[in-house]
Amino acid sequence: MDIARFAVIGNPIAHSQSPFIHQQFAQQTNIALVYDKLLCAREDFKHTVEDFFAQGGKGLNVTVPFKEAAHRLAADHLSPRAIIAGAVNTLWKVGPALHGCNTDGAGLVADLQRLGFMPQQQRILIVGAGGAARGAIPALLEANAQHIHIANRTEHRAHRLMADITHALPHHKTQLSAGGLDSVTQPWDIVINATSSSLQSNQPLAADIPYAPHTLAYDMVYGTHATSFMQQAQRAGAQHTADGLGMLVGQAAISFAIWHGSTPALEPVLHALQQRMRQ
Repeated sequence: MDIARFAVIGNPIAHSQSPFIHQQFAQQTNIALVYDKLLCAREDFKHTVEDFFAQGGKGLNVTVPFKEAAHRLAADHLSPRAIIAGAVNTLWKVGPALHGCNTDGAGLVADLQRLGFMPQQQRILIVGAGGAARGAIPALLEANAQHIHIANRTEHRAHRLMADITHALPHHKTQLSAGGLDSVTQPWDIVINATSSSLQSNQPLAADIPYAPHTLAYDMVYGTHATSFMQQAQRAGAQHTADGLGMLVGQAAISFAIWHGSTPALEPVLHALQQRMRQ
């Protein structure tokens, strides 16, 4: 019997923890699978995806820099989440048709819930207006956040993102606002760093964000130690900080459920991944 084959595709890809995560899910749910890493040249993405499925592959996770290309490739069969996000991180086929979804935002919401910070009726600050923010905000709105403010170094990008989301989700229009980094003048319940600042040689976020003791400072980036954003938030008075490792496991679990119809438990896999990364 052929074992179902899955993979994550990106460039770079060596650092990806997705194979470990999905093997943990598979053991937990008694599902036999193979999960590989696919390093792909930027110009070869379409061919590599088509070849993977032509050879019997069942599902692909998509990471940097191919999420927008995956969105275009599955344009005829996108989930509502993927349409709004403008990016796809999960691909699969139904018959000959390629389907795409974006599970990043739902993975973020699942991790916030795990941490005890339910987005419902919370005032949430999103720092950044790129793809990470675009994937996160619709899921936070669906989780009934009270208000979301988008703050970005380039203010017009924050307003453009707000306009795109309110166009797609007009019934959430009153829950959104936007501005530059200087528009953040009061503490929020949850502050989410959706920029890549923590990846850039521990460069702190170029903003003085006020924190209340109850605020959660959440970095969508993850690492083996507290990120520069988390450290900056702690110095500014935030007593609760977290990185995006739980979000990584959460979005993977939703991809797994799409492919297999079975939703795994997050906590044991996150614990195993944390141990693995400390070694």
